Amino acid sequence: MVGSREIAIGSYRVVLARGVLGQAGEIIRTAAPAHRYAIITDSKVGPLYAPALRASLDESRTLVFTIPAGEVYKTRDTWALLTDGMLEAGFGRDTTVVALGGGVVGDLAGFVAATYMRGVPYVQIPTTLLAMIDASVGGKTGVDTPAGKNLVGAFHQPAVVIADTMTLASLPIEHLRAGAAEAIKHGVIADAGYFNAVREIVPRLGSSSIGEDAMLDLVARSIEIKADVVNRDERESGVRKTLNFGHTIGHAVESASGFSLLHGEAVAIGMVYESALAERIGVAEAGTASRVLEAVRAAGLPEARPASVSVDAVLHSARGDKKARAGRVEYALPTTVGRMAAADRGWAIPVSDAAVRDVLA
Repeated sequence: MVGSREIAIGSYRVVLARGVLGQAGEIIRTAAPAHRYAIITDSKVGPLYAPALRASLDESRTLVFTIPAGEVYKTRDTWALLTDGMLEAGFGRDTTVVALGGGVVGDLAGFVAATYMRGVPYVQIPTTLLAMIDASVGGKTGVDTPAGKNLVGAFHQPAVVIADTMTLASLPIEHLRAGAAEAIKHGVIADAGYFNAVREIVPRLGSSSIGEDAMLDLVARSIEIKADVVNRDERESGVRKTLNFGHTIGHAVESASGFSLLHGEAVAIGMVYESALAERIGVAEAGTASRVLEAVRAAGLPEARPASVSVDAVLHSARGDKKARAGRVEYALPTTVGRMAAADRGWAIPVSDAAVRDVLA
């Protein structure tokens, strides 16, 4: 395939190319051979791609399980429906789960695979920009709870990730922008040059003026940045915490909004607030926050919490976040675009609610 890329992440690889979905069956059978395959998808993605994928895996040995689309369905109830459905259909330990969709499907299907009969292999086939460059890579799986996002889950690495940039053509512009938020994040935490490149591309998202090679380069570089971090710290005990930039406040805003925001939109808001927080407590160089804000605006992403989401609601949700330690919320903060703070302190900084409140207000 012209322009195809392969990126190694620990024990597996990411296969990235335009049109690679047509070879998915062959790739899956090689990376995760199984007696039966369970394709988990959602009501938007399934009709577009599941029939062809099922046929490429042998329809007689493959079933498609479809969930409603949306973050509100990434729950323990949906996990139970899927696992009960697989048990009823007679899926055994010689099963491979295939996640076909965006980040919600990937997280949920990965958690099903991590827990079904104490763990079976799974494959990620991300169909959104956000899932390609972030959610499908790294082995984090889980579901949301009333107390917050992703609070029940497991680390479970996929056997392979298959990313076809052709699927991006069917995405609404708001979903492309949401994916761009994670690309901006990757630039902030690790690569100022990439940050500048993303800043130049994002105003043209959804336009034919972005060539196929440019989009492949953007996706590939983001995956490379995340792969490097995950290879150094698979289970988030150190440098992987830097990937949480924008997510502590972002997750809190997302939850407090009742998931009316897309995940990438919430992360964009979180990055704006957290870069401002970094400057306020003296961690970041002056001007860092304005550069982040400019990139978020260029991508057409929201930059502030919705008026319906109160400061108290955000603080309450943040205190229940996985990153809280000893009653204090920890933040991954930049010192400047391209470099993160607290390398000598585990890559996370505890910050008082009072300082966060000032920034949110």
